[in-house]
Order: sequence, then structure tokens, then C-alpha cells
Amino acid sequence: MTGGFLTLAVTGATVPANAAEKPVSETQEMPTITTALASSAAKSADTAEQVAFNYERQALQDSAFSKAAKSAEKAKAEAVKKAKAAAKKKAEEARKAKEASEARASRSSERTTLSAPSNATGSSATLVAFLKAQLGKAYVLGSSGPSSYDCSGLTQAAFSQIGVDLPRVSQDQSTAGTQVGLDNLQVGDILYWGSAGSAYHVGVYVGGGKFIGAQNPSTGIVERPLSYDQPTGAVRVL
Repeated sequence: MTGGFLTLAVTGATVPANAAEKPVSETQEMPTITTALASSAAKSADTAEQVAFNYERQALQDSAFSKAAKSAEKAKAEAVKKAKAAAKKKAEEARKAKEASEARASRSSERTTLSAPSNATGSSATLVAFLKAQLGKAYVLGSSGPSSYDCSGLTQAAFSQIGVDLPRVSQDQSTAGTQVGLDNLQVGDILYWGSAGSAYHVGVYVGGGKFIGAQNPSTGIVERPLSYDQPTGAVRVL
């Protein structure tokens, strides 16, 4: 009996013990499932945040590229505009320079257009002969012959003998022909003293290093060597 009691007691104690262990086993598995779910949720949140960051960064880059492109396009348009304006200004300056040059050439042509005869053979000799025939006559300011002359009146009268119509005053006669060097003079070249266009005296080169001119009231019309009164320049009309 005692053995039976003991068996029952053990058995009775064992059954409740087995029954109490089951809830413990089930309770131990729950934290593992909860941690896995939390980790997965955290990873999903990180991924979503990274994707959002990537989109934001891409948007900022696209915006920056767009602004840069617009800025470059604006700078290009401005550069083209400036280049066109500079080209237009340069063309306008070239046009004005050309017009000014043509105007100067036209004025020069008008000054140098002389009614010289088509056949100038012997004209230099005729010119010199007339000038020599005037030697010794008086110098009178404003006179153009035949008994007296001033400097430009004498040269005008001399060239009229060969059909060349010179301007009346020294200033205009000094630009009436082609400018030539004093080391390259020919008979009949007009010598002048002072600047071309504002000369105050003229004479005519007659060869042999000499010129004839109406010098002043004291000397009258004379023939002198160039060294007597070195001229400034010369023009050629023959």
C-alpha cells in the first residue's frame, strides 16, 4: 500500500510539473519573433530614408544642372550680342574712314586738276623763257603783271603761257600738283616756302640748281641758287 501511495504521489507530482513547463517553453520563443520583426522594420525604414535621400539629392543635382545650363545659355547669348555690336561698330568705323579717305582724295584731285595742254612738248622751255623775260621787274604785292608781280602772280602768269591754270595764291599753289622731293627736282617744278597748304612764298625751278621768283620789293624778280633761300618743298604740275 505504501508503495502504491508513493507511486501515486510521485505520479501526482509529476503530472502538474509537466503541465507547468509548457507555458514556459512557449514564453521563451516570443522574444525571438519580436526582435526579428523589429529588425526588419528598421531595415525597411532605413531603406526608405536612403531612397528619399537619393531622390532629393538627384533633384538638387538636376536643379543645379538646369541653372548652370540656363546661365551658360544666357552668357552665350550675351557674348554673341556683344560680338555683333563690336563687328557693327568696326564696320561703321571702316565705312567712315573710307568715306573720309575718299573725301580727301576728291579734294586733292580737285586741287591738282589743272587744264594742262595735251601736248606739253617744249612747255618747260617756254615757261623758263617767259620767267627770264620778267627778270628785273618790280615786286608789287597783289600784282599779276605785266609790269610788276608778286610771287604767286608771277608763277600764275608764267604757267598760263603754257595753258596751265594755277590758283592765284601761294597757299593753293603749294598743293596744286604732286609733291616731289627737293633732291628730285625738274625744270618747271613749283617751289614753296612754309607748309604745304599754308605756304607764304613760291618760285619756279629753272634747272641748274636755280629758281626764278618775285622775291620782295627790294630785289624784285630775280634768279637765285637754291642755297640763297632753301625752299621747304615742291610740287610738279607738268
